[in-house]
Amino acid sequence: MTKINLLDWRAQLREQRKQRFVALMGVAVAVAAVIVGVAYLMIQNALDLQNDRNTYLTQQIADVDQKIKEIQELEKVKNNLLARMRVIEELQASRSATVHFFDELVNTLPDGVTLTGIKQNGTLVTIEGAAESNGRVSTYMKNLEASPWFNDPKLVVIKTTETGSARRSDFTLQVTNLTKAVEGPDQANDGEIVE
Repeated sequence: MTKINLLDWRAQLREQRKQRFVALMGVAVAVAAVIVGVAYLMIQNALDLQNDRNTYLTQQIADVDQKIKEIQELEKVKNNLLARMRVIEELQASRSATVHFFDELVNTLPDGVTLTGIKQNGTLVTIEGAAESNGRVSTYMKNLEASPWFNDPKLVVIKTTETGSARRSDFTLQVTNLTKAVEGPDQANDGEIVE
């Protein structure tokens, strides 16, 4: 039996092209989906890897920050210890300065002068005392000027009182203590000595 095709050959060709187009579109969509899926997985993998790196770096930064804090605390302890060592060394070096200070006060003191108080503020020493006359106060100031341990004596106050035949001059003078200037201003502690 013979087959007779009643369909138009153009319609059949169009139908075949349409089916081929749909098939190619399906393959293209499938390939595109695979490509998009692979790209998504790669990007996700890269993001996870970068997040892991960021977490690692954050942990390392925290560790380094902790070490820096420990180093800073050790530096504070070190500076504190060095400051204490300096103070001890300076005290050892200036040990004899106090002895020289009082020894020189006594050596410069002329007869007829009595000291009633000594006050030191930094390198400035305020001396209070009583003398039999104004001339003895002047001699005392000259002796202080000639001393290698004192400099620049200045008379602040002198008050003369007479009781009967006895005369008394109460004085206050200031002098620079060179032993404290040699030691440095950091050790110049305020002190007061009263006789």
